[in-house]
Amino acid sequence: MDAATIWLCIFAIGAGTFALRFSFIELAGRMALPESMTRALRFLPPAVLSAIIVPAVLRHGPASDLYFGIDNPRVAAAAAAALVAWLTKSVVATLAAGMATLWLIGWMIN
Repeated sequence: MDAATIWLCIFAIGAGTFALRFSFIELAGRMALPESMTRALRFLPPAVLSAIIVPAVLRHGPASDLYFGIDNPRVAAAAAAALVAWLTKSVVATLAAGMATLWLIGWMIN
C-alpha cells in the first residue's frame, strides 16, 4: 500500500468517527431518547471502563497472557484500589492506593 492510500484511509476513518460522534451531540437536544435506551446508556461508562481496566490488570508476563493468579501484583493493586474507591469515593485516594500497592508489591518481589 502506498503512502497516499494510507493517508486517505486515516482521513476517511477520522471523518467517519467525527460524523458518528457529532451526530449524537447534535441530535441530543432535538430528539428525546426512549426510556429503555436511556436506562441502557447508564451502563455504558462502567462497561467501557471494565473493558479497558480488566485486560490491563490481568496482563502478566512478556507474552501479555491474561493471568488471574496470586503472583500477579496488578490483581492485588486493583483489589486495594477497588476497596479504597468503595470506602472513600475519592479518585485521588483510589489512584494513590492502587499505585502504592503496586509499587510496594513490586519492591517486595524484587
